Amino acid sequence: MACSGMAFLAAFVAAAAAAAATGEPLPSAGMPLSFGEGYTQLFGDSNLALHGDGKRVHISLDERTGLSALAVLARSIDAVFSTALDLLVNLIAVALFHRAGAGFASQGAYLHGLFSARIKLPADHTAGVVVAFYMSNGDVYERTHDELDFEFLGNVRGREWRVQTNVYGNGSTAAGREERYGLWFDPTEDFHRYAILWSSDRIIFYVDETPIREVVRTEAMGAQFPSKPMSLYATIWDGSSWATSGGRYKVDYKYAPYVAEFADLALRGCAIGRQACKEMEPEPGSAMSPAQRSAMDAFRARHMTYGYCYDRLRYPAPLPECSVGPEAAAFLPSGDARAAAASRRRGRRHRTRGAADSAV
Repeated sequence: MACSGMAFLAAFVAAAAAAAATGEPLPSAGMPLSFGEGYTQLFGDSNLALHGDGKRVHISLDERTGLSALAVLARSIDAVFSTALDLLVNLIAVALFHRAGAGFASQGAYLHGLFSARIKLPADHTAGVVVAFYMSNGDVYERTHDELDFEFLGNVRGREWRVQTNVYGNGSTAAGREERYGLWFDPTEDFHRYAILWSSDRIIFYVDETPIREVVRTEAMGAQFPSKPMSLYATIWDGSSWATSGGRYKVDYKYAPYVAEFADLALRGCAIGRQACKEMEPEPGSAMSPAQRSAMDAFRARHMTYGYCYDRLRYPAPLPECSVGPEAAAFLPSGDARAAAASRRRGRRHRTRGAADSAV
């Protein structure tokens, strides 16, 4: 999507401000682009499929991808490997890499804007599966990259998906800013809209029309607030080592393929590489209306299961942007919500009585 100059971004910020002031739904991200108009495949070969004239994208994770990679590599072993050990090590490495599923990215990078998609997640037993919808510039700034994440973490059968958001700025990966939440709906039954609104002074994550997290730029954050152009990415991959109960539950490929469906992919921002973008600087974003903030606070009180600002084991002194108040009493020193921890304990008791397995 091309920028049309200062007028474009002024109109966009005005629309966001009007929505915030009136409690109206999240501003439209504009006309969705077809895959060919705005995106390119990263990896996964046939594990990425286009539908509806390229307006819908399916990306899948299965074991076949890894096995096909082994077959291709085995055909050329005489030219590549000198020892049986080398062969074994590299076959395993390639197989694991290709089990990462599939992914695609925007064709260009953007500086600020609204980025969204409607997503439907895989159903059934999805432990270890990770679906990500995020912005990053790690391909350009390897050591000082910025990143804004939606990560959807699968679970064992009968337990819900979890959503994780994260923010990195200027390579600040040592200071993770993760938050995790449950959802008030089943994300496998229908499409739901997930959006990232990014301006020069704040970042807001949305689920459908509800803001679920706001990160306001502070002087103390400095360069750790994302400020460099980023591309938009969507991936599905095997996160068995950490995604479900810290790696206790792995991807079980007898339930594959795991298919994540994307629709209405929208990019409304300033595409880098055009003169107009270089001249544009967005106005500071508007604060949310009382109604929007109330909706966000209610969501966080009911559905947040982990917050880095409350993790006193990891951060004895909260990170500078954290404003910790009386709500901290609802969280354990680990940053886990007390209610979520109690639910996990109940799940473990059910397992001892032979009930269905459970995970966090």
